[in-house]
Amino acid sequence: MESRESWSGSEKQTARRAFDAALEVALARTMAEFKSKANAATLPADMWEVEDYLRERRREIDRTFDYRYSQLLFVFAQLIRAGYLDESMLAGLSQDKRDAIRRDIAFFESR
Repeated sequence: MESRESWSGSEKQTARRAFDAALEVALARTMAEFKSKANAATLPADMWEVEDYLRERRREIDRTFDYRYSQLLFVFAQLIRAGYLDESMLAGLSQDKRDAIRRDIAFFESR
């Protein structure tokens, strides 16, 4: 059985494409929400609420999008659960890695 920590060149390419696509989705959603909040702002205090929203979203994105291979399977499970990534984008990963991601998803859903 192959180690979860061993990544072939093609798996690294698949992982990078999937990671980048998920990040693009997260950033696009954040941008849309930001525009909506900024457009709805009518008072000076509303500006600071938008700033707080952006700061928190940036922290969340920075925490979630961790491209260390030792964390990537866990990250992919989180991204799938958050709706940022479709599991089909991970088709180039080994069956062991995809199974590990599914186990992580099942674990999260059972909590």
